Amino acid sequence: MTKTIFAFYGLSPYGLKDLEHDFKIIELWRERDPEATIKEYGDRAVGIISWPSNPKISARIMEMMPNLEIISQFGVGYDNIDINTAKQREIVVTNTPDLVTNDTADTALGLMLNVARRFVESDAYVRIGKWASEGPIGLGSRLGGKTVGIVGLGRIGQAIATRAEAFGCKIKYTGRTPKDVPYDYVPDIKQMAQQSDFLVLSCAATPETIGLVDHEIMKALGKKGFIINISRGSVINEEDLLIALHNKIIAGAGLDVFANEPYVPDAFKTMDNVVLLPHIGTATYETRTEMAKLVIENIKLWFNRGETLTRVI
Repeated sequence: MTKTIFAFYGLSPYGLKDLEHDFKIIELWRERDPEATIKEYGDRAVGIISWPSNPKISARIMEMMPNLEIISQFGVGYDNIDINTAKQREIVVTNTPDLVTNDTADTALGLMLNVARRFVESDAYVRIGKWASEGPIGLGSRLGGKTVGIVGLGRIGQAIATRAEAFGCKIKYTGRTPKDVPYDYVPDIKQMAQQSDFLVLSCAATPETIGLVDHEIMKALGKKGFIINISRGSVINEEDLLIALHNKIIAGAGLDVFANEPYVPDAFKTMDNVVLLPHIGTATYETRTEMAKLVIENIKLWFNRGETLTRVI
């Protein structure tokens, strides 16, 4: 029986060629009926290549693959995978940490600059002729001297802090425990929001962080505050955010992630005080190539030596 790998999405720009010699690769995103394909070849499947924004790798999906050994995730977060089922089945799960840190942190700073300085809005202002017909656009806000409150000071959070410091920002952070860093630790997110001009979300998506940033946190952040989200859409109560933006409870938001990707509420698209990105935090040629190589290397090592480089469970 040919060993099969189900790829829920491609590994652009690198591709899947390095696995084709040893495995049958089924590119599910090209299939007209992916579930029917899984049912047909599921008993041959020994591995899955998944993306964080793909359909959930659920218990039901795994049950259709009785010989599944490894799920190699193309990304850091793995909240799309039913980890409890994977543990019960002793299925190895790997991800691609470290590689995404710098690009994701750059994205956070890009969102901060764009929403505060109104760069995206100003670009549209020029393109549609308003500069000529209506004169200068309104003023934005500087980054220098502002307080940046970071929710989740892991690898990405610390990289964001370093970049924000270079812009002259003061850094505060919150999380489960304080870290050995030269920044002020604030144990309560609402208290930190009250002290911050930018609330930057770089925490993991867990049951505890679902809807973490809600109306109360946004109200605490205040009318001059901005929310930046490069973690997961589930961390924000999206309905509360829409209300806060519409009613100017906060100044604005920069979002790279959403609750139901790739579908974004139309109300966001009508607002000038929000910058929207299509989940491109890691979307550079260099990083996506490195991530693809790591995804492939984890699979190869597992079937050749029973080892992986970046095992989660």
